[in-house]
Amino acid sequence: MDHLAELKEFARLHAGGQGLTAAQVGRVLRHVHDDEPGSPRSWARVWTAEGDALAARGETLAACQHYTLARFPYPGDPERVHAQQRAVAAFDEWRTGTGGIERLTLHHPAGSVAAWAAGLDARRPRPLLVVMGGIVSVKEQWAQALPAFAKLGFAAVVSEMPGVGENTLQYGPDSWRLLPWLVNQFQGRADTNDVSMLTLSFSGNLALRAAVDDPRIRRILTVGAPVSRFFTDESWWHQAPRITKDTLARLSGTPDHDSAFATLRGLALDAPTLSAIRVPVRYVVSRRDEIIPAADPELLAAAAPRAKFRRFDDVHGSPAHLNAMRRWLVLSLLRLRAVDRFRRARVAGPASPVLTGSAEP
Repeated sequence: MDHLAELKEFARLHAGGQGLTAAQVGRVLRHVHDDEPGSPRSWARVWTAEGDALAARGETLAACQHYTLARFPYPGDPERVHAQQRAVAAFDEWRTGTGGIERLTLHHPAGSVAAWAAGLDARRPRPLLVVMGGIVSVKEQWAQALPAFAKLGFAAVVSEMPGVGENTLQYGPDSWRLLPWLVNQFQGRADTNDVSMLTLSFSGNLALRAAVDDPRIRRILTVGAPVSRFFTDESWWHQAPRITKDTLARLSGTPDHDSAFATLRGLALDAPTLSAIRVPVRYVVSRRDEIIPAADPELLAAAAPRAKFRRFDDVHGSPAHLNAMRRWLVLSLLRLRAVDRFRRARVAGPASPVLTGSAEP
Protein backbone atom coordinates (compact mmCIF):
# COMPACT_ATOMS: atom_id res chain seq x y z
CA MET A 1 0.00 0.00 0.00
CA ASP A 2 1.41 3.41 -0.94
CA HIS A 3 1.81 6.31 1.47
CA LEU A 4 -1.32 8.25 0.46
CA ALA A 5 -3.49 5.13 0.57
CA GLU A 6 -2.21 4.38 4.09
CA LEU A 7 -2.94 7.95 5.15
CA LYS A 8 -6.52 7.66 3.94
CA GLU A 9 -7.06 4.27 5.57
CA PHE A 10 -5.81 5.28 9.00
CA ALA A 11 -7.44 8.70 8.89
CA ARG A 12 -10.85 7.04 8.52
CA LEU A 13 -10.33 5.40 11.92
CA HIS A 14 -9.42 8.66 13.63
CA ALA A 15 -12.14 10.60 11.85
CA GLY A 16 -14.76 8.08 12.97
CA GLY A 17 -13.44 8.26 16.52
CA GLN A 18 -14.12 12.01 16.50
CA GLY A 19 -17.65 11.56 15.21
CA LEU A 20 -17.14 12.37 11.54
CA THR A 21 -19.23 10.21 9.23
CA ALA A 22 -17.84 8.13 6.39
CA ALA A 23 -19.63 10.43 3.94
CA GLN A 24 -18.00 13.54 5.46
CA VAL A 25 -14.57 11.96 5.33
CA GLY A 26 -15.05 10.65 1.82
CA ARG A 27 -16.10 14.08 0.57
CA VAL A 28 -12.83 15.61 1.82
CA LEU A 29 -10.63 12.74 0.69
CA ARG A 30 -11.88 13.06 -2.88
CA HIS A 31 -10.06 16.39 -3.04
CA VAL A 32 -6.75 15.03 -1.70
CA HIS A 33 -4.40 14.12 -4.55
CA ASP A 34 -0.97 13.97 -2.87
CA ASP A 35 1.02 14.58 0.31
CA GLU A 36 3.54 17.08 -1.02
CA PRO A 37 4.00 20.20 1.16
CA GLY A 38 2.92 23.26 -0.78
CA SER A 39 0.79 21.36 -3.25
CA PRO A 40 -2.70 22.93 -3.57
CA ARG A 41 -4.38 19.53 -3.26
CA SER A 42 -2.09 18.06 -0.62
CA TRP A 43 -3.32 16.20 2.45
CA ALA A 44 -2.58 18.95 4.95
CA ARG A 45 -3.78 21.81 2.77
CA VAL A 46 -7.16 20.23 1.89
CA TRP A 47 -7.99 19.23 5.46
CA THR A 48 -6.85 22.62 6.78
CA ALA A 49 -9.01 24.45 4.23
CA GLU A 50 -12.03 22.44 5.41
CA GLY A 51 -11.19 23.36 9.01
CA ASP A 52 -10.83 27.03 8.12
CA ALA A 53 -14.24 27.05 6.42
CA LEU A 54 -15.87 25.50 9.49
CA ALA A 55 -14.10 27.93 11.84
CA ALA A 56 -15.33 30.87 9.74
CA ARG A 57 -18.90 29.62 10.31
CA GLY A 58 -18.31 29.40 14.06
CA GLU A 59 -18.20 25.58 14.10
CA THR A 60 -15.04 25.47 16.14
CA LEU A 61 -15.24 21.88 17.39
CA ALA A 62 -15.78 20.55 13.87
CA ALA A 63 -12.93 22.78 12.71
CA CYS A 64 -10.68 21.25 15.37
CA GLN A 65 -11.57 17.75 14.16
CA HIS A 66 -10.51 18.65 10.62
CA TYR A 67 -7.28 20.28 11.79
CA THR A 68 -6.34 17.15 13.76
CA LEU A 69 -6.64 15.19 10.54
CA ALA A 70 -4.62 17.81 8.66
CA ARG A 71 -1.68 17.32 11.08
CA PHE A 72 -2.01 13.51 10.84
CA PRO A 73 0.05 11.46 11.50
CA TYR A 74 2.48 14.01 13.00
CA PRO A 75 3.53 17.61 12.28
CA GLY A 76 6.55 16.86 10.12
CA ASP A 77 6.22 19.80 7.72
CA PRO A 78 5.21 23.48 8.11
CA GLU A 79 1.62 22.96 6.97
CA ARG A 80 1.08 20.19 9.49
CA VAL A 81 2.69 22.30 12.22
CA HIS A 82 0.21 25.07 11.37
CA ALA A 83 -2.68 22.56 11.48
CA GLN A 84 -1.56 21.31 14.88
CA GLN A 85 -1.57 24.86 16.24
CA ARG A 86 -4.98 25.56 14.68
CA ALA A 87 -6.40 22.39 16.26
CA VAL A 88 -5.36 23.50 19.76
CA ALA A 89 -6.63 27.04 19.18
CA ALA A 90 -9.98 25.86 17.79
CA PHE A 91 -10.54 23.49 20.71
CA ASP A 92 -9.58 26.23 23.15
CA GLU A 93 -12.15 28.55 21.57
CA TRP A 94 -14.83 25.85 21.69
CA ARG A 95 -14.20 24.86 25.32
CA THR A 96 -14.12 28.52 26.41
CA GLY A 97 -17.56 29.05 24.98
CA THR A 98 -18.88 25.76 26.33
CA GLY A 99 -17.37 25.84 29.83
CA GLY A 100 -16.38 23.00 32.13
CA ILE A 101 -12.93 22.27 30.67
CA GLU A 102 -9.70 23.88 31.79
CA ARG A 103 -6.31 24.01 30.11
CA LEU A 104 -3.15 23.04 31.95
CA THR A 105 0.47 23.55 30.94
CA LEU A 106 2.76 21.33 33.00
CA HIS A 107 6.53 21.66 33.26
CA HIS A 108 8.32 18.32 33.17
CA PRO A 109 12.09 18.12 33.80
CA ALA A 110 12.55 16.97 30.20
CA GLY A 111 10.12 19.33 28.49
CA SER A 112 6.54 20.50 28.60
CA VAL A 113 3.22 18.66 28.72
CA ALA A 114 -0.21 20.15 28.08
CA ALA A 115 -3.56 18.77 29.20
CA TRP A 116 -7.27 19.47 29.23
CA ALA A 117 -9.16 18.67 32.42
CA ALA A 118 -12.61 18.64 34.01
CA GLY A 119 -13.73 17.91 37.55
CA LEU A 120 -10.57 18.93 39.40
CA ASP A 121 -11.62 20.26 42.80
CA ALA A 122 -9.41 20.87 45.84
CA ARG A 123 -12.44 21.05 48.16
CA ARG A 124 -13.84 17.70 47.02
CA PRO A 125 -11.13 15.66 45.31
CA ARG A 126 -12.57 13.02 43.01
CA PRO A 127 -10.94 9.82 41.74
CA LEU A 128 -8.51 10.65 38.96
CA LEU A 129 -9.09 9.39 35.41
CA VAL A 130 -6.14 9.81 33.04
CA VAL A 131 -7.03 9.60 29.34
CA MET A 132 -4.33 9.28 26.70
CA GLY A 133 -4.34 8.30 23.04
CA GLY A 134 -1.67 6.62 20.95
CA ILE A 135 1.17 7.72 18.74
CA VAL A 136 -0.92 9.62 16.18
CA SER A 137 -3.82 10.99 18.24
CA VAL A 138 -3.77 14.33 20.01
CA LYS A 139 -5.57 15.18 23.23
CA GLU A 140 -8.14 17.33 21.41
CA GLN A 141 -9.58 14.15 19.87
CA TRP A 142 -10.71 12.91 23.29
CA ALA A 143 -11.13 16.08 25.34
CA GLN A 144 -14.75 16.80 24.43
CA ALA A 145 -15.68 13.74 26.57
CA LEU A 146 -14.19 15.26 29.74
CA PRO A 147 -17.41 16.89 31.07
CA ALA A 148 -19.21 13.55 30.71
CA PHE A 149 -16.54 11.83 32.81
CA ALA A 150 -16.80 14.61 35.39
CA LYS A 151 -20.56 14.00 35.63
CA LEU A 152 -19.77 10.35 36.30
CA GLY A 153 -17.76 11.41 39.35
CA PHE A 154 -14.20 11.60 38.05
CA ALA A 155 -11.55 14.26 37.94
CA ALA A 156 -10.69 13.61 34.29
CA VAL A 157 -7.52 14.68 32.51
CA VAL A 158 -6.52 14.05 28.90
CA SER A 159 -2.93 14.46 27.79
CA GLU A 160 -0.61 13.10 25.11
CA MET A 161 2.17 10.57 24.71
CA PRO A 162 5.77 11.77 24.56
CA GLY A 163 6.40 13.51 21.25
CA VAL A 164 2.71 13.75 20.34
CA GLY A 165 0.90 17.07 19.98
CA GLU A 166 2.11 19.56 22.58
CA ASN A 167 4.13 16.99 24.53
CA THR A 168 7.78 17.84 23.87
CA LEU A 169 9.28 14.80 25.62
CA GLN A 170 10.99 12.05 23.62
CA TYR A 171 9.44 8.59 23.41
CA GLY A 172 11.53 5.71 24.66
CA PRO A 173 11.84 2.81 27.12
CA ASP A 174 11.44 5.08 30.17
CA SER A 175 8.34 6.87 28.88
CA TRP A 176 6.11 4.96 31.31
CA ARG A 177 7.45 7.25 34.03
CA LEU A 178 5.42 10.08 32.52
CA LEU A 179 2.21 8.59 33.92
CA PRO A 180 3.18 8.56 37.63
CA TRP A 181 4.63 12.04 37.15
CA LEU A 182 1.37 13.18 35.58
CA VAL A 183 -0.62 11.77 38.50
CA ASN A 184 1.60 13.72 40.90
CA GLN A 185 0.63 16.99 39.22
CA PHE A 186 -2.98 16.65 40.36
CA GLN A 187 -2.36 15.85 44.00
CA GLY A 188 -4.63 18.08 46.05
CA ARG A 189 -7.14 18.60 43.23
CA ALA A 190 -7.99 14.93 42.69
CA ASP A 191 -7.88 11.70 44.66
CA THR A 192 -4.53 10.50 43.36
CA ASN A 193 -4.72 7.32 45.44
CA ASP A 194 -7.57 6.12 43.21
CA VAL A 195 -6.40 6.39 39.61
CA SER A 196 -7.93 4.89 36.48
CA MET A 197 -6.02 4.78 33.20
CA LEU A 198 -7.97 4.97 29.95
CA THR A 199 -4.89 4.65 27.79
CA LEU A 200 -5.39 3.69 24.17
CA SER A 201 -3.03 1.85 21.85
CA PHE A 202 0.64 2.63 22.58
CA SER A 203 -0.12 4.56 25.77
CA GLY A 204 -1.70 1.36 27.08
CA ASN A 205 1.76 -0.19 27.06
CA LEU A 206 3.00 2.68 29.25
CA ALA A 207 0.12 2.22 31.69
CA LEU A 208 0.76 -1.51 32.03
CA ARG A 209 4.40 -0.86 32.93
CA ALA A 210 3.55 2.02 35.27
CA ALA A 211 1.05 -0.13 37.19
CA VAL A 212 3.88 -2.46 38.23
CA ASP A 213 5.54 0.31 40.28
CA ASP A 214 2.70 2.70 41.11
CA PRO A 215 0.06 1.31 43.49
CA ARG A 216 -2.11 4.39 42.96
CA ILE A 217 -3.12 2.98 39.55
CA ARG A 218 -6.13 0.83 40.38
CA ARG A 219 -7.48 -0.08 36.93
CA ILE A 220 -6.39 0.06 33.28
CA LEU A 221 -8.61 0.17 30.20
CA THR A 222 -7.00 -0.03 26.78
CA VAL A 223 -7.52 -0.78 23.11
CA GLY A 224 -4.92 -2.53 20.97
CA ALA A 225 -1.95 -1.92 23.25
CA PRO A 226 1.41 -3.38 22.21
CA VAL A 227 2.81 -5.62 24.92
CA SER A 228 5.94 -7.46 23.83
CA ARG A 229 6.19 -9.04 20.39
CA PHE A 230 5.52 -5.78 18.55
CA PHE A 231 8.76 -4.44 20.02
CA THR A 232 10.85 -7.61 19.67
CA ASP A 233 9.75 -9.48 16.53
CA GLU A 234 11.74 -8.07 13.62
CA SER A 235 9.64 -9.87 11.00
CA TRP A 236 6.46 -8.37 12.43
CA TRP A 237 8.08 -4.94 12.57
CA HIS A 238 8.99 -5.07 8.88
CA GLN A 239 5.42 -5.84 7.83
CA ALA A 240 3.86 -3.19 10.10
CA PRO A 241 2.35 -0.14 8.32
CA ARG A 242 4.90 2.40 7.17
CA ILE A 243 3.00 5.23 8.86
CA THR A 244 3.36 3.45 12.21
CA LYS A 245 7.11 3.02 11.76
CA ASP A 246 7.59 6.56 10.44
CA THR A 247 5.74 7.95 13.44
CA LEU A 248 7.65 5.86 15.96
CA ALA A 249 10.96 6.98 14.43
CA ARG A 250 9.79 10.58 14.71
CA LEU A 251 8.66 10.29 18.34
CA SER A 252 11.77 8.43 19.45
CA GLY A 253 14.13 10.84 17.70
CA THR A 254 15.72 8.08 15.64
CA PRO A 255 16.83 8.49 11.99
CA ASP A 256 15.16 5.44 10.44
CA HIS A 257 12.95 2.41 11.02
CA ASP A 258 15.78 0.06 12.04
CA SER A 259 17.07 2.53 14.62
CA ALA A 260 13.57 3.01 16.00
CA PHE A 261 13.12 -0.75 16.36
CA ALA A 262 16.43 -1.07 18.21
CA THR A 263 15.64 1.86 20.51
CA LEU A 264 12.11 0.79 21.38
CA ARG A 265 12.88 -2.85 22.23
CA GLY A 266 13.12 -1.74 25.85
CA LEU A 267 9.37 -1.12 25.87
CA ALA A 268 8.63 -4.85 25.63
CA LEU A 269 6.99 -6.29 28.74
CA ASP A 270 7.89 -9.88 29.61
CA ALA A 271 5.76 -12.40 31.48
CA PRO A 272 7.29 -11.74 34.95
CA THR A 273 6.64 -8.02 34.56
CA LEU A 274 3.05 -8.60 33.44
CA SER A 275 2.43 -11.03 36.30
CA ALA A 276 3.32 -8.22 38.71
CA ILE A 277 0.30 -6.21 37.50
CA ARG A 278 -2.22 -6.87 40.26
CA VAL A 279 -4.92 -4.47 39.13
CA PRO A 280 -7.75 -5.22 36.69
CA VAL A 281 -6.98 -4.68 33.02
CA ARG A 282 -9.69 -4.43 30.36
CA TYR A 283 -8.36 -4.77 26.83
CA VAL A 284 -10.14 -4.47 23.47
CA VAL A 285 -8.70 -6.88 20.91
CA SER A 286 -9.17 -6.37 17.17
CA ARG A 287 -8.90 -9.78 15.55
CA ARG A 288 -7.55 -8.38 12.25
CA ASP A 289 -5.20 -5.87 13.87
CA GLU A 290 -2.56 -4.94 11.32
CA ILE A 291 -0.37 -3.16 13.89
CA ILE A 292 -0.49 -5.20 17.10
CA PRO A 293 0.31 -8.93 16.77
CA ALA A 294 -2.17 -11.41 18.27
CA ALA A 295 0.64 -12.75 20.46
CA ASP A 296 0.60 -9.54 22.52
CA PRO A 297 -2.88 -9.79 24.07
CA GLU A 298 -2.33 -13.55 24.34
CA LEU A 299 0.76 -12.97 26.48
CA LEU A 300 -1.14 -10.47 28.61
CA ALA A 301 -3.98 -12.96 29.08
CA ALA A 302 -1.56 -15.70 30.14
CA ALA A 303 0.55 -13.58 32.49
CA ALA A 304 -1.65 -10.87 34.04
CA PRO A 305 -3.99 -12.44 36.58
CA ARG A 306 -6.79 -9.85 36.32
CA ALA A 307 -6.88 -9.10 32.59
CA LYS A 308 -10.11 -9.55 30.64
CA PHE A 309 -10.80 -8.96 26.98
CA ARG A 310 -13.47 -7.84 24.51
CA ARG A 311 -12.85 -9.01 20.96
CA PHE A 312 -14.12 -7.51 17.72
CA ASP A 313 -13.64 -8.83 14.20
CA ASP A 314 -12.00 -5.63 13.01
CA VAL A 315 -8.73 -3.85 12.24
CA HIS A 316 -6.64 -1.81 14.68
CA GLY A 317 -8.80 0.32 16.96
CA SER A 318 -11.99 -1.52 15.89
CA PRO A 319 -13.31 1.47 13.89
CA ALA A 320 -16.42 -0.41 12.75
CA HIS A 321 -17.39 -1.10 16.39
CA LEU A 322 -16.74 2.26 18.02
CA ASN A 323 -20.05 2.53 19.89
CA ALA A 324 -19.90 -1.00 21.26
CA MET A 325 -16.26 -0.52 22.24
CA ARG A 326 -16.94 2.74 24.04
CA ARG A 327 -19.88 1.26 25.94
CA TRP A 328 -17.78 -1.68 27.09
CA LEU A 329 -14.89 0.52 28.21
CA VAL A 330 -17.06 3.02 30.12
CA LEU A 331 -19.20 0.33 31.74
CA SER A 332 -16.08 -1.59 32.70
CA LEU A 333 -14.60 1.55 34.24
CA LEU A 334 -17.73 2.21 36.31
CA ARG A 335 -18.14 -1.40 37.40
CA LEU A 336 -14.51 -1.82 38.40
CA ARG A 337 -14.57 1.34 40.45
CA ALA A 338 -17.83 0.33 42.13
CA VAL A 339 -16.41 -3.05 43.06
CA ASP A 340 -13.25 -1.43 44.40
CA ARG A 341 -15.26 1.03 46.52
CA PHE A 342 -17.36 -1.81 47.91
CA ARG A 343 -14.28 -3.81 48.88
CA ARG A 344 -12.69 -0.85 50.63
CA ALA A 345 -15.93 -0.03 52.42
CA ARG A 346 -16.21 -3.63 53.60
CA VAL A 347 -12.69 -3.44 55.03
CA ALA A 348 -13.35 -0.08 56.69
CA GLY A 349 -16.76 -0.80 58.24
CA PRO A 350 -18.27 -3.70 60.19
CA ALA A 351 -21.52 -3.76 58.21
CA SER A 352 -21.83 -3.71 54.45
CA PRO A 353 -24.49 -4.77 51.96
CA VAL A 354 -24.13 -8.10 50.23
CA LEU A 355 -22.62 -7.91 46.76
CA THR A 356 -24.33 -10.34 44.44
CA GLY A 357 -23.03 -11.77 41.19
CA SER A 358 -19.47 -11.70 40.01
CA ALA A 359 -17.02 -9.86 42.25
CA GLU A 360 -15.29 -8.37 39.25
CA PRO A 361 -16.77 -7.49 35.85
